[in-house]
Amino acid sequence: MTSSNNEGPLSGLRVIDLTRILAGPFCTMNLGDMGAEIIKVERQGSGDDTRRWGPPFVEGEAAYFLGINRNKSSVTLDLGNLRGQEILKELLKNADIVIENFKVGTLDRWGITDDWRDKNAPQLIHCSITGYGERGPKGGMPGYDFLLQAESGLMSITGDINGGPTKLGVAIVDVCTGLYSAMTILAAINARNNTGRGQRIKTSLFDTGLSLLVNVASNYLVGSKEGSRFGNGHPNIVPYSDFNCKSGEIAIAVGNDAQFYKFSECVGHPEWENDIRFNTNPERVKNRETLEDLITEALSQDSAEAWIKKLSNLNVPCSMVMSVSQALDSDQTKANNMVVEINHPLAGIIKMLGIPFRFSDTPESIKSPPPTLGENTDEILLKYANVSKSEIDQLRNDNII
Repeated sequence: MTSSNNEGPLSGLRVIDLTRILAGPFCTMNLGDMGAEIIKVERQGSGDDTRRWGPPFVEGEAAYFLGINRNKSSVTLDLGNLRGQEILKELLKNADIVIENFKVGTLDRWGITDDWRDKNAPQLIHCSITGYGERGPKGGMPGYDFLLQAESGLMSITGDINGGPTKLGVAIVDVCTGLYSAMTILAAINARNNTGRGQRIKTSLFDTGLSLLVNVASNYLVGSKEGSRFGNGHPNIVPYSDFNCKSGEIAIAVGNDAQFYKFSECVGHPEWENDIRFNTNPERVKNRETLEDLITEALSQDSAEAWIKKLSNLNVPCSMVMSVSQALDSDQTKANNMVVEINHPLAGIIKMLGIPFRFSDTPESIKSPPPTLGENTDEILLKYANVSKSEIDQLRNDNII
């Protein structure tokens, strides 16, 4: 299913999105932003759970749902009904990709097995998102971002040094599972270009959570060093944290010795360059607490804004610590077009995050607002599921759509 239309790099690809909540919808939104046609199949009568996750709501539409479901069509379908399953199979025959986050084995019970795909939809790429994968003591169990942040070790290394384990402010395991899913789908598309066949992709929240440990995991696997909380600090680099100033708060990310020497001179302590406790990063890590106390004292002499000007002039990495509203209203956000407006049929003009990537020749775009529940059911079934207009009326009367 190719297209000569260069509206986006994935233009001509059709995705059947059976997912709900965050990981899957975030994946398909990104594919949609790149031009893929996303057909979101939702539970008849209620739809994606996040349609009710609020407040805030705008004219009955949940902000949560609005934030991750643009560039999609919505079809309602009772997949517990045999006819609903038959319609789904027709949709899959005419699709490039299906992505789902059902319990393990759900599609198999509906007859949509690997053998079915090989015989009826050999082009189909099937991405399955699960909590823990299919194997092991928790194989097949459902997964939830908060629990996976706890179980993967992420919470144990997040939070105040003297506090308890803390989750990140966003559902980072869900978000990154969505990104991994999108990445592997794109790889499978490339493989299909060579083989002519689709394949099965499996991602899981558990594996994603472990992968996000990156250098902290390596510290343990290579050096038997247990991960621990450093507040906003870095386990391997110092100074790499936030500090209170005379007014405001500043984040400093000194990544090498040369930057540290510039930093030391700027804050009025050039002697730190020759202090054996601080003149190399390994020594600064060993003497973290002492150095951070000295830095806090030095920065208390001026405002965060003043320090940022001084340090930036020396190319020392630093930033203001902003609130969400400050970040979204910032000049840089405006320059990058990272807050956009779109007209929604019920909510009117709404603001949402922009697309965080750019293509020079095949532009990314926001073509449609998040759909209302079942907004495109008739159109999609007529076009891709071999269903007649009279049958659509009957399916609606039978509460199948």
